Amino acid sequence: MKYPSLRSIPLNRAVSSLATSFILLAGVGCNTTPPSSPELTGVGESPYPDPARFEQDIAAFEAADAPSMPPTDAILFIGSSSITMWNAQLPEDMAPLTVIPRGFGGSTMQDLIHYADRVVFPYQPKAIVVYEGDNDVAFGISPERFFERLQVFVQMVDERLPDTEIYFLSIKPSGSRWSLWPEMERANDLIRNYTQGRDDLHYIDVASPLLNEAGEPESSYFIEDNLHLSPEGYAVWTEVVKGRLLETYAE
Repeated sequence: MKYPSLRSIPLNRAVSSLATSFILLAGVGCNTTPPSSPELTGVGESPYPDPARFEQDIAAFEAADAPSMPPTDAILFIGSSSITMWNAQLPEDMAPLTVIPRGFGGSTMQDLIHYADRVVFPYQPKAIVVYEGDNDVAFGISPERFFERLQVFVQMVDERLPDTEIYFLSIKPSGSRWSLWPEMERANDLIRNYTQGRDDLHYIDVASPLLNEAGEPESSYFIEDNLHLSPEGYAVWTEVVKGRLLETYAE
């Protein structure tokens, strides 16, 4: 298996809860561009970084699509650097499933919301596999604020792609962010509990398989930075994610 080096990473049905409804009524969950990200903070939290930092990366996706759009009814993989570094290998790893790799490294859930009109909805996928939250927590965003953003994304998909299912990959543990793991686990719990209430939302645990017998990140599954996955780590993810998708989308 060959994966992009770390140098190639660019510097990514109605919701029933009253909290989410309030967010949408406040205007941050509509289909137009969300409010400026620095406003999207809770008390004592850091602001989300400006999504404009990814403009060139998103434009590159659009340029690649210009000659011929990927097929509709495929499975879209989108998210931060754990997807970015998987982009080139994903079609082979997920075969015979037809996938569209669209990771943009360093992204957050807010970045995904911001660019959804350009890198989600045009593809009309039958399923979306999302990996976000790793950077949200690292940027100082609380699990609860991240979860609010996640619900906004779900609402957007509900409105634009009502037949599309969403698979959320759990936030992974890593040595370089091990001190943040309790926060990440809390975010994972919020996602897991949320998806249990709907048949079209799914949670895939890609975190537990990366832990050793001591309950710590297995070093062989990570490259030298102790943050991003090694080929061995992606082999683990391939087995877990592909197995889950094939349960529904065997071709």
